[in-house]
Amino acid sequence: METMTLSSVLISIFCVIIVTGLIKVVNWVWLKPKKLERLLKQQGFSGTCYKFLIGDLKDFTSMRTQALKTPMNGFSNDYFQRVEPFRHHLASRFGNDFFLWFGPIPMLSISKPEMVIEAFTKTHDIRKPKVNPVFDKLFPGLVSYEGEKWAQHRKLINPAFHMEKLKLMLPAFCDSCAEIINRWEMVVAKTGSGELDVWPDLMKLTATVISRAAFGSNYEEGQRIFELLKEQTEVTLLMLQSIYFPGRRFIPTKRNRRFKDIEDKIHTSLRAIISKRKADIEAGEAVKADLLGILLDSNSKEIQQAGNNKNRPVGMSLEEVIDECKLFYLAGQETTSTLLVWTLILLSKHQDWQARAQEEVLQTFGDNVPDFEGLRQLKTVTMILYEVLRLYPPAMQVTRYVNKDTNLGAFSVPSGALITFFLHTIHRNQESWGDDAHEFKPDRFAEGISKATKGTNAFFPFGWGPRICIGEKFAMTEAKMALSMILQRFSFDLSPSYVHAPETVMFLQPQHGAQIVLHKL
Repeated sequence: METMTLSSVLISIFCVIIVTGLIKVVNWVWLKPKKLERLLKQQGFSGTCYKFLIGDLKDFTSMRTQALKTPMNGFSNDYFQRVEPFRHHLASRFGNDFFLWFGPIPMLSISKPEMVIEAFTKTHDIRKPKVNPVFDKLFPGLVSYEGEKWAQHRKLINPAFHMEKLKLMLPAFCDSCAEIINRWEMVVAKTGSGELDVWPDLMKLTATVISRAAFGSNYEEGQRIFELLKEQTEVTLLMLQSIYFPGRRFIPTKRNRRFKDIEDKIHTSLRAIISKRKADIEAGEAVKADLLGILLDSNSKEIQQAGNNKNRPVGMSLEEVIDECKLFYLAGQETTSTLLVWTLILLSKHQDWQARAQEEVLQTFGDNVPDFEGLRQLKTVTMILYEVLRLYPPAMQVTRYVNKDTNLGAFSVPSGALITFFLHTIHRNQESWGDDAHEFKPDRFAEGISKATKGTNAFFPFGWGPRICIGEKFAMTEAKMALSMILQRFSFDLSPSYVHAPETVMFLQPQHGAQIVLHKL
């Protein structure tokens, strides 16, 4: 009898667990999405109807794959239909503000600058998305943290990006640029001009800058890390195109095993660089004026100041330092290389602006190596870089997760929804930028960003608010240095072989390279 009773209890517990699990699954894949769909439509939002489990992922993937098979018909700065064909299709139906389905999660596309700024500032209620943990593995560290941990890491990393520290990194910028320019001069040496695809060289340039400025090493030492990060990015994008469910990343699929293998190799390489640096410091060597040296010094001081105070954070662990270094590598290299490649492409198309920038650079520096104060005074070059960031922002979209029911403008956004801001749409809003919003006109920034946007401040290439990109000044200084040194030695125009085909891998880049004809000055 007791055995029967025990068996009955176990069966009952098992049934309760199964039923509870089924209820949660049904709620996740159907009841909650349909409830959120009703709430959004009641507030006047238009969007697609929810499809069981997959949402709009199938349509998104198939339309994007088809669009990337064909380059654009001629050169145009309006490339949204090629890069985001599904969202372009929805915008043509519903306007710029609509919702679609990322699996069972609604994703609201918002284009009004004031709502974007509000979302950027409500960091407690509107946070970085946690849709798929694999994304945090690719972009770890500061960019993925929230709350107190984010504040602590931001405080520790901030000293590395102060202006006086950037000045000390200028030789690393200069040496890296000089290597690429010397190679280009060999291309044009015989005839005074020559054609080459500058995209691989610009990626190598920014990789070298990060290796030197962040770790004091040359490109060869960091090359393997960049190769691994590139492969890991490709694997991640494939993983993000399918529905994530809890625990999926632990299933030993071929893709998951490859991702983990790459992750282990990257961590091993970075751990070796960091451990060697820590050993050098402990042996009495002076702290080097690179990002890693400054970070380790800042972290060490924080740990010492914390002392025995158990209520105070005690700095970063070794694994956290590794994560921040990985973020330096990926974000620092990819974003600046894309900014530079689109700058050269657009200046090749707009020879008048190339001539104006070249005149400013030569008047400021002559044949001398660009210095920090001179770079800060480059008004025309700065206007050009801003306009490139407006038309070709490295990150095409910014996504946030609504942590709890939140008011955003006149809307009440329900907890569990995603919000996405497409910079392509916001940066071409005619109310903010005028009727010529699709045109390359750097002089719109002649009196600053506020004037350029008619007071709306609808310019977010580095984000906004408390979480604005910590590396903004680093990236802009590097881009100014590279562009200045190129303009000191070359003029350039687009090759007839160039095919205009923007695409997003993780950042916006030319799918078929950037073939440019260089002319020696």
